[in-house]
Amino acid sequence: MGVKVREKTKGSGNWWIFINHKGKRGSKKIGRDKKVALAMAKRIEAGLILGEASFNNDKKEKNYPFFEEYAGTWIQVIIPATCKPSTLSDYQGILKNHVLPKFGKAPVNEITRLMVKSFLMKKFNDGFASSTVTHIKNTISSVLSLALDDEVILSNPGHNIGKIFKKQQSKLTIEPYTQEELKKLLDTAKINFTKHYPMFLTLARTGIRLGECTGLKWKDIDFENRFINIERGFSKGKIETPKSGQSRKVDMSLQLTDVLKKVLRQRKIDTLKNGWGDVPEWVFVTEEGKPCYENYPRRIFYKVIKKAGLRKIRLHDLRHTYATLRITKGDNVADVSKQLGHHSVKFTMDIYYHWIPGGNKNEVDGLDDVDTSATIRTLSAPK
Repeated sequence: MGVKVREKTKGSGNWWIFINHKGKRGSKKIGRDKKVALAMAKRIEAGLILGEASFNNDKKEKNYPFFEEYAGTWIQVIIPATCKPSTLSDYQGILKNHVLPKFGKAPVNEITRLMVKSFLMKKFNDGFASSTVTHIKNTISSVLSLALDDEVILSNPGHNIGKIFKKQQSKLTIEPYTQEELKKLLDTAKINFTKHYPMFLTLARTGIRLGECTGLKWKDIDFENRFINIERGFSKGKIETPKSGQSRKVDMSLQLTDVLKKVLRQRKIDTLKNGWGDVPEWVFVTEEGKPCYENYPRRIFYKVIKKAGLRKIRLHDLRHTYATLRITKGDNVADVSKQLGHHSVKFTMDIYYHWIPGGNKNEVDGLDDVDTSATIRTLSAPK
């Protein structure tokens, strides 16, 4: 049993009495005088202990909304206004496959932190990745925050639920190709998968994401000044802004510029041949002139790898290959970061730190004692 006094909204100055008695809960607003609230709480608690007062919180008197009601508002109103379509799709899947089967029909006032934590730990123990469990937790917490804002519940049981699993120490696994491996891949694509070679070359020479590549339009390419405007990308078949939320310019190498010019000339020929009318606006298209979505290039990519006899990497690792090759040869990390569309140079450094070339040893030697350094130089001098 518990009778507590506190502000429902911290800092509001409005004091409430919260009662938890024999599994039933209730609350009553007292006003702005804390002393009155404390005195009344003592009388209520004494009455409950002595059996001189009863506490009836029957659901017939107050019907609390089900979790699914707030989930509907969250997924239909809040998420579309704040997130990308692909994110909306992800959250819809989390609600449908994980959260609603467990909490959908539960009144929001009956959901406790222990229930949420036990549910999440079971998901993790069932083999779901920690990132997936975290997304599930965030979904539950975000839905319940609406009930909290609506003053239907006193606290959000999705917050501060403690540790669910050990923090994973493993970092992003990067498996880029070497310069030689990349050349073999591109040469194989050029000879055996000629139609798809320009896309793979674009990915390898710019480091842009696959969705950004498939979302390119001819108007985005400035052949004269040799750069590409990244304005959009495809994600799960839908057009979205770039991942960073901002457009950016990406430089084109001479080789890539020449190849894409040839693609445009051939596209004009194909347009006349196939009776398409106007040249398709998309740079990379299917045989029908429609946008080339993400799954198809991935399947072709793995065929190229097999044909070339190379170790298997992900198509996204071409982006890592671009970054590591540039950083390894000493290119400005800030420029690499800008081309990749990272939100900060620090983020780029955190990912590719191990590929940054070592410093000048003469600079390190400058830290040594003068006498020691002189002695070493004397001993190592040629005779």
